[in-house]
Amino acid sequence: MIDRERLEAIVRDAGELALGAWPGDGHKLEWWEKTPGSPVCTADLAVDAFLKRELHALLPSAGWLSEETVDHPERLERGLCWLVDPIDGTRDFVRGRTGWAVSVALVSAQRPLFGMLAAPARGPDGMGEFWSAEAGQGAWRNGEALAASRRTRLAGARVPADSLAKVDRDLTMVAKPNSIALRIAMVAADEADLLATLQWGFEWDVAAATLIAREAGASVSDAFGQPLAYNKRDPRAFGVLVTAPAIHAAAVERLAERAEKLGR
Repeated sequence: MIDRERLEAIVRDAGELALGAWPGDGHKLEWWEKTPGSPVCTADLAVDAFLKRELHALLPSAGWLSEETVDHPERLERGLCWLVDPIDGTRDFVRGRTGWAVSVALVSAQRPLFGMLAAPARGPDGMGEFWSAEAGQGAWRNGEALAASRRTRLAGARVPADSLAKVDRDLTMVAKPNSIALRIAMVAADEADLLATLQWGFEWDVAAATLIAREAGASVSDAFGQPLAYNKRDPRAFGVLVTAPAIHAAAVERLAERAEKLGR
């Protein structure tokens, strides 16, 4: 159906295009706020245009849904759809930090078939990280198979966070990249045990990373514990919860009251 090697090459090239504008390498960057607290930069737009062109050439029949492109309902009539965040974690990107990634997923029947993250500023000695997954075939980082956390107790679980609510202080904070996709991938790589958000978010932020986590063996749901679906008419969901399988039910229970209050 699709040339996986060509898809990987396109996503890697998109990562290199972003890296070429990244202030962490000394480049000057123009950026502004789309809305308060939501930055966008020239690199976002350049990577978005590159991916739209190259992915359409790879699979002309697929629809398109991206953070930086005006949504068009025709995507709902396609059997396949690309879900793209050209730079997930723009706040880290514009500040010259490494916690950003290019995120690309291909979705069919509301489920991801392929998910890829290019994080060229990260990894040992800044050599870069490339994450990928194919439905039913497993997940990898830099060619090494991933196996998600197998933690069995919620207390003490590693969470990528800057701070914790008082009720959650039995958890253990670990370093938090701005990119939600990379935080989800941390569970896939057994570098975290739990990732939870309690706010409305968009499909393009999480489609690739949740496939990577699921294929690595993690449990994935929305904040209420319900399955996530993609390429919906309204491309939003309330929260995302990615955990070691044995603690997922306990995490849903802990979040239930807060999710009900904030998400309804």
